[in-house]
Amino acid sequence: MALDTKKSLRNLVIYSVYVRNHTKEGTFRAVIPDLPRIKDLGTDVVWLMPIHPIGEKARKGTLGSPYANKDYRSVNPEYGTLEDFKALVDAIHENGMKCIIDVVYNHTSPDSVLWETHPEFFYRKKDGRPGNHVGDWTDIIDLDYRVPELWDYQTESLKFWAGYVDGFRCDVASFVPVEFWKKARAEVERVRPGCIWLAESIHMSFNNEMRRRGMYAARDIDLFEAFDMEYEYDVRETFEKFLKGEAPLSSYTELLNFQEFCYPDNYIKTRFLENHDLPRIASLIKDPQLLENYTAMLYFLKGSTLLYAGQELCADHLPGLFDKDPVDWGGGPDISPLLTKLGRIKKEYLSSGDGFLAKADDGSGTAVMYRWDGERGKAGIFPLRGSRASVRTDIPDGVYKDLISGENVTIKNGTVNCIGKALILCYNFSDTF
Repeated sequence: MALDTKKSLRNLVIYSVYVRNHTKEGTFRAVIPDLPRIKDLGTDVVWLMPIHPIGEKARKGTLGSPYANKDYRSVNPEYGTLEDFKALVDAIHENGMKCIIDVVYNHTSPDSVLWETHPEFFYRKKDGRPGNHVGDWTDIIDLDYRVPELWDYQTESLKFWAGYVDGFRCDVASFVPVEFWKKARAEVERVRPGCIWLAESIHMSFNNEMRRRGMYAARDIDLFEAFDMEYEYDVRETFEKFLKGEAPLSSYTELLNFQEFCYPDNYIKTRFLENHDLPRIASLIKDPQLLENYTAMLYFLKGSTLLYAGQELCADHLPGLFDKDPVDWGGGPDISPLLTKLGRIKKEYLSSGDGFLAKADDGSGTAVMYRWDGERGKAGIFPLRGSRASVRTDIPDGVYKDLISGENVTIKNGTVNCIGKALILCYNFSDTF
């Protein structure tokens, strides 16, 4: 784990914005009027998906993927100018939030500025041509971090942007050497003290497959040497199996407990139900109450919380990466009040230094999760199948106020009568021992 990572980052709510599709205009300045609403959700950090120019060669779709970066040191002219970008960042700060930007350091577009000026920085196939290690990423070519001068160029690029923003979300960070990230972090700290570092670590099966092919792929435990936070893809595949009915809930909760065992004390996983690479959660969970239960669990989990723009309206359409495909802001039911309430619960009741334990009632599909800070215990009861059930808990018998609904909940003989709604309760932790 990065030695100077602060546990307080666990209480962050991060809101992801894809500038192209956030508004009809698709520009930096068009995002600004929406910032007060984003802040009201309880957002602490706005993550802007890649802001850089997009390559034209081998482009996917009509406008191309923002992850096919053409120039690390300028902004996408479709979004506006550098001054427009600065205006957006200033507005984010004025609304009491921080701003992080996406950096894509594993690869560039085939017609990137870096390819034109430093072709020696790139991975070559056996025939000598540039290429990539992941076959269906046909619109990019991979960088080669065996070249020391590449490290200097990339670090200087990060230091440039650190003059404006508060941190970085690093795309497929697992494919870039951890030693590079450690060096870059140290250099950037001189420009932006307290810079936030979020790693997009990769799915466990993907990581294993890439290493089997002989490609470098850092394990999550290694990434924590350089990053403050990283994706929870180490448990995501099991979570999805539960969603599909292919695995019991306990297989997921036991992995959450294993995270508590195997990672450093100040580890931070970024928790999400959806992101720009995954299906919208509302497309998988149609029942409104069930969706509320999953959302409550998201905020209760130990780690920072990630929202993808449109999630607050239960959008079920995932905006495309390669074309203009604006978020439908007049879409599904608005759960913004719920997100605001859960964000407040997260900050006021869930301590950044909490212990964590998850249990599962596989019969009813109910997750029972505990957090504690030495004095106060917090319990989350989440019916993930919507079942009514009597659920065993470790909470002392008594009457407690549910922090979500405000209603009283009775624990009797160590059992709570669950009526299919998520509950978050506080109790005297010392009474359980």
